[in-house]
Amino acid sequence: DTGSLWVIGSYHNIFRVGATLQDLGFWMLNDIVWRKSNPMPNFRGTRFTNAHETLIWCSKSKDARYTFNYEAMKNLNEGIQMRSDWTLPLCTGEERLKGDDGNKLHPTQKPEALLYRVLLAATKPGDVVLDPFFGTGTTGAAAKLLGRRYIGIEQDPSYIAGAKERIAKVIPISDESLIATPSKRSEPRIPFGTVVERGLLPVGSVLSDPSGRFTAKVRADGTLISSDHRGSIHQVGAAVQGAPACNGWTFWHMRVGKSLVAIDMLRQKVRAEMGNAIHQ
Repeated sequence: DTGSLWVIGSYHNIFRVGATLQDLGFWMLNDIVWRKSNPMPNFRGTRFTNAHETLIWCSKSKDARYTFNYEAMKNLNEGIQMRSDWTLPLCTGEERLKGDDGNKLHPTQKPEALLYRVLLAATKPGDVVLDPFFGTGTTGAAAKLLGRRYIGIEQDPSYIAGAKERIAKVIPISDESLIATPSKRSEPRIPFGTVVERGLLPVGSVLSDPSGRFTAKVRADGTLISSDHRGSIHQVGAAVQGAPACNGWTFWHMRVGKSLVAIDMLRQKVRAEMGNAIHQ
């Protein structure tokens, strides 16, 4: 129930597969468009160049607790939320496996960059990845590189031989380098009141937004007061801005020396202490 399913296909079959998955009760999380930066042209000129393939990402049910490494994907995209259209090149050059005759070993070998992104997004180190259409082992190569275990199913002997040789050459990323930024949803929840009761932010402290336009005072019960607004750091932050919602941890700042620092720094301090206590 904690896993997820990825299916990739072209317009010939992906819509039928998607409909079947929904009929079976799977919950659609995203459809991802792999935009090929170097697609093969349509030489006959009878239709558009087929420049993309579609990936379906789904969980077993609507309430399943699947893995999504949101922060890792955001970092991979230079701090911007990862979108559902991925521009990646076709598998070419040295990455493309060749048979004894010098021709392509597999007609639709996927680029390792595509599977790297899929596995980094939806799995954790040590997880088991099953690919029932293993082909020449792109999934296995990416899994080994990222410290995931894998099971591959394939019936073509030449593909199996190519996959084994290929995967044997993969050197896994070191444990230290393998650590991806954890999803904030998976981190321990720290109430603002915990920061206050531990004395990390004294009662009566005045907080402000980064521009200094809004201010609020910390109360003993872990709430804030700003003019006529009283409530949690999130409620008061939203109220003073006239916004429907607000992340108070990043909106409210405290003065440290001559600088304004987000109070989220205090939350991270408590989380770090909790982590150290667990590992002692």
